[in-house]
Amino acid sequence: MSSRDEVLADLVNPQKGRTGFSRLWHATGYSMAGLRAAWGESAFRLEACLAFVMVPLAFWVGRNWVEVALLAGSVLLVMIVELLNTAVECAIDRIGLERHELSKRAKDMGSAAVLLSVLVAAGIWGAGLHQLLFA
Repeated sequence: MSSRDEVLADLVNPQKGRTGFSRLWHATGYSMAGLRAAWGESAFRLEACLAFVMVPLAFWVGRNWVEVALLAGSVLLVMIVELLNTAVECAIDRIGLERHELSKRAKDMGSAAVLLSVLVAAGIWGAGLHQLLFA
């Protein structure tokens, strides 16, 4: 990118001109704003409430750090995928609310990604609980 392009990028997006701690500070603020916005979504709120219970529970179910990481990580993965799905839905809705096959496909694929992440988490938790109860 030429220096002219960099100057224009800085004018359009002031975040690009920040470096070091200032960039980190502002990026953290944007991330917190994203989490606050996600809290307004009922699916994310449900997953967050489950995470408040399941992440600490992972320390009881898991027998070592790998198992704890898998259990807790699978719950966080669901939340991450939900955030990405919500971002896709918001971007599609920003473009327009009229029905369009590509918009439907994008939203359906985001929903499928959430479903797959939930199945992964359920499988990991099922295996962890089976091991705890029957091993």
